[in-house]
Amino acid sequence: MTSLTKDAIKKSFMKLLNQKQVNKITVKEIVKDCGINRNSFYYHFDDIPSLIEEIFNDQVDELMNRQSGSENIYDSIIEAIDFAMQNKTAMMHIRDSASRDIFDRYLSRVAERTVSEFFDRSVPDADRIDPGDKEAIVIYYKSLLIGFVVEWMSDGMKYDLVNKIKRLCELFEGTTELALSRCGKTGK
Repeated sequence: MTSLTKDAIKKSFMKLLNQKQVNKITVKEIVKDCGINRNSFYYHFDDIPSLIEEIFNDQVDELMNRQSGSENIYDSIIEAIDFAMQNKTAMMHIRDSASRDIFDRYLSRVAERTVSEFFDRSVPDADRIDPGDKEAIVIYYKSLLIGFVVEWMSDGMKYDLVNKIKRLCELFEGTTELALSRCGKTGK
């Protein structure tokens, strides 16, 4: 029952967040929407920011479970931004709220895990590449992914991010292989 209550709280919050800004949502509204009492909310969450953080953590975990089969960086990136695309208004409300730091940490974690796990899965002998070189490549692609999302959100999410990323991936195809050819190798 506890998990069902927690899920109901998250679902109600996301529903409300897709309708209005974070600072306009109260615990009272959330509990009313999901039919529980305030004590039940506070049993599961300290406050609304802790609720936001758990929702984002859930999304990171879900993404990593789904992403295990991505065959190219484009698919991995699209999977990573799927939650934001499905909840555009909610993402804008969190980004523009006092909980912006939670959003920034979430975006950074998603980007880093997306790139790192894709790299480990897709690069032959990834464990033989110099760790400093791997870190540099991951930081580069992580920064690009964060930049795509931040720019898209700053522009009001008006353009089709999926097509833009697809085209950028086409334009820069082969650059990863070029970077990898320049990497140092370890003795493993």
